Amino acid sequence: MTTTHSLQTPDGTLAYDVHGPLPTADGRPPLFMVGAPMGADGFSALVALVPDRTVVTYDVRGLGRSVRTDGSDRHTPEQNADDQHRIIEALGAGPVEVFASSGGAVSALALVAAHPADVTVLVAHEPPCLAVLPDAEAAFAAERAVHATYASRGWAAGMAHFIAMTSVQGELTDEFATAPAPDPAMFGMPTQDDGTRSDPLLSGVSDAITAFRPDVDALQSAPARIVLAAGIESKGTLTWRTTEAVAALLGTGVEVFPSHHGGFVGGEGGYAGQPGAFAARLREVLDADR
Repeated sequence: MTTTHSLQTPDGTLAYDVHGPLPTADGRPPLFMVGAPMGADGFSALVALVPDRTVVTYDVRGLGRSVRTDGSDRHTPEQNADDQHRIIEALGAGPVEVFASSGGAVSALALVAAHPADVTVLVAHEPPCLAVLPDAEAAFAAERAVHATYASRGWAAGMAHFIAMTSVQGELTDEFATAPAPDPAMFGMPTQDDGTRSDPLLSGVSDAITAFRPDVDALQSAPARIVLAAGIESKGTLTWRTTEAVAALLGTGVEVFPSHHGGFVGGEGGYAGQPGAFAARLREVLDADR
């Protein structure tokens, strides 16, 4: 059974879903799944594969069903962490276990640092914390180049450039930012400009997420068990390297998961991972200290 809820905040209304009963049937904390800019629907395949767990998903403020009224289009880890804290409080069933991916993993690290009593275990999957890389300056320059491509040529061109950036093996160089953007047709995408410029991934409104530096002292002193995770198909690429870098800061290793950056995603979005194998691996990691 899934129930959908709306939570009023000073900055808008957050939409979140509770999949399963509260209190939980198994006596374990709810499992909160967090993504960004991906919304709750991106976890549908994974939720279906853990039917014995009560799972909570939500849409980030200003995206999907969550409406913001603060007059801004900017996304920061701190504001998303605050929203997650509000939802956990509203559940009345905390602390929770958290599986968080991509930008959601960044905000979940901010959540544990700011609200350590909210989380018992965090599996942070491929957080794109560019600021902790040894090639951070080149990575940020590459990111700005992607934004510029999107601003001048639209979604398909911007996404093609983003895919190229995130597919580079090893450190980025200064040359990437000045090289011509790839043709979107190389990735099976249309070459026409769709006219939109509001994509949260490509427009630059989420720059604070990739620029985030985890608060190492706060994370190390928090009671939560923090697991850094990355997909085997991502090995050597940008988000594998950011995961390794964050793990090194925290003095831990990286737990390897099946598939790629979206390894938990089903085939409905054209970016299929291996959700069955991913769900089994997630269970192993969450249960490791039980």
